[in-house]
Parts: sequence; structure tokens; C-alpha cells
Amino acid sequence: MKLTQHDTNEVPRPRFGTAHVWVESPLQLLSAVETHAAGLLGTDIRIIPRHGMPLEATTEAMLRHAPAGVQFEPAARKPPQPKSTAERYVTGDAYSGKIQRALLAGVRAKEIVIIDDGMATLALIKQLISADPTPLVRARTKNSAARTAMGLAAWHRLRQLAREDRLLIVSALYVDLESRQRMADLGIKFAQHKFEWLATQPVAEKFTEPTLLIGSAMVADNLIHEQPYLQWIEEIAAEGPVAYFPHRRETPELLAKISTIDQVVLKEHTIPIEMRLRVLRPGQEIRALPSTVIPSLRLLLGPDSRFLYPQAVPDGWWTASTPIELREHLSSSLKV
Repeated sequence: MKLTQHDTNEVPRPRFGTAHVWVESPLQLLSAVETHAAGLLGTDIRIIPRHGMPLEATTEAMLRHAPAGVQFEPAARKPPQPKSTAERYVTGDAYSGKIQRALLAGVRAKEIVIIDDGMATLALIKQLISADPTPLVRARTKNSAARTAMGLAAWHRLRQLAREDRLLIVSALYVDLESRQRMADLGIKFAQHKFEWLATQPVAEKFTEPTLLIGSAMVADNLIHEQPYLQWIEEIAAEGPVAYFPHRRETPELLAKISTIDQVVLKEHTIPIEMRLRVLRPGQEIRALPSTVIPSLRLLLGPDSRFLYPQAVPDGWWTASTPIELREHLSSSLKV
């Protein structure tokens, strides 16, 4: 398995030593295994899931086929101690307050590795290469002055780590050459994978419904209105049976409404969509609103990605509180 990277972001490999990995979502867990399988995290890694996250199914699936050197730790409420002796301190979420506090406390590890968290990783890269100091806070949430100040301090800290040659970012998503060059100029190492490890694994599940609809968290996050979203699902289901794959942040109330739509079969939230829908049966298609899974599935499906039909969000769906910049960032996942 091999990662590809632009010449200006050379990443030495193979690598040795240990890594402590903090994951807060199923995609981050998959990203951790992909990055380790590519040889970028060392010979032995400890993966620590955040307590309360729905990671049990993904962990169980990984246990059967994880590459050598992976150890899954019990779920914890806090990330690894900054003073841990591991050579690498690994996270998928540089916007996490818990992680930012650890970074600001002074991480002893020789290298800090930020593994893939989808579109959030692209947003992070854009902010880190900005000439203007930018608070690392989530765009979809309201942040206090204290939280914004910590996010700004985290931006400066990551830039300092880059100058010290201690920052590596790994993603499956496309980063344009201009941004890569800017990262290299700042000292940010970058590597890109294409789910090489996952491509070698047996297919976890197969579904019979002709339409596979990937649920969105945008209603739960108050980015789009509920009614047009439900109407969109109804219109798709009017054409035939639909398997609906909920997002982990969708509320039970919304899912209850979706479950009453004729011809919609609600699937249980288990492992990442990248693991569930990477193989299509003849005649199947995938529908989705803008999200990380669109570019990920394009990589995994190969020629069958022509049966992936992403839906742009109509202007009338957005709530008034959704910033234009966030709308544009989410919509960028639709670009081929």
C-alpha cells in the first residue's frame, strides 16, 4: 500500500515507533487504519475512541482485519496525555476543544499527525495556509469569545509545529497544487491516500434496494430546513424502494418521520458509508446531498461512480443562519 503526495510535501517512509490515536467518528477510525496501513504512523499504534461516539460497530469490523500493530483501547473521555512518550500524537479533529487544549499544553511527541475527517480537513488546510491568523472553530456552531481565542491560539500552535517540521496532514480528498505548495512553504507535510487498505478488504454488506440514499446531518445542524429535505426523500421514494442510511447526528424525531415515507427502508447506523457502499449491484444508484462521502465514494467506486448522483442544495433549502462561506464549502464536495 502506498500513499501518493506532491513532490513539495515529501513524507519519509516507512516509519517506525509508536503512535497514540484519538478518534471521534467512524470515518476518523477508518482513516487511522488507512494511515497506519500506509506506514505513516509507525509499527505500533494505540487507537483510543472518544467515549459516547458510535464507534463500536466500526471497531468490531476493524478487529477482524486490522493491519498488524493496531491495538484498540477502551473508549475514553479525554485524549491521550500531551506528555505521552509515543513518537506520534494523532487526531482527526483539530477543531476539538479537547485536542486544542492538549496541543497548547505542549505535546511531547516528535510529530503531530492530523488524519482524515473529510471536508473538515479541507477547511482546516484552507485556514492553516491563510496569511491571516484564523481561529480554528467549527463554522456551524456559535462560539464564545474564550472558545474563539483558544481556536486562534491553536492556529498559531499548528503553524509553529509546521515550522518545527512536526506537522503531517493525511487525507483522501483532493488538495489543489497551489494549496500543497503553500503547505510545503509553511513546513506542513501532506500525504494523500486512496483507501488502498479498504480496497483489499471483503465487502461488509450488500443491499438489494435499487436506490441507496445517504442521510445528511444538515437538518440536525440547522443548516437546511426540514420540510424540503423530507419532500426530496419522498420524491426519490416515489420512483421505487429506497435504502436510507442515517447520519450519526440525525435526530430520532427526524428519522421517525423518514421511516413513515412509503418505500423507504431505514438502515441502522453502523460502520462508515465508505465501508458499506463501495460496491454496487447492477441497476443500483446512490443519492446524496453535499458531504464528505461524495469524493470518498468516487475514489472507491471507480467506474461505477457514474451511478453516484449528488444533489446540490437549492437556495431555498438553506436556513438564514447558514453563512455563505459554509454553503460554498459544503457544496465544493460536488466538484469532480
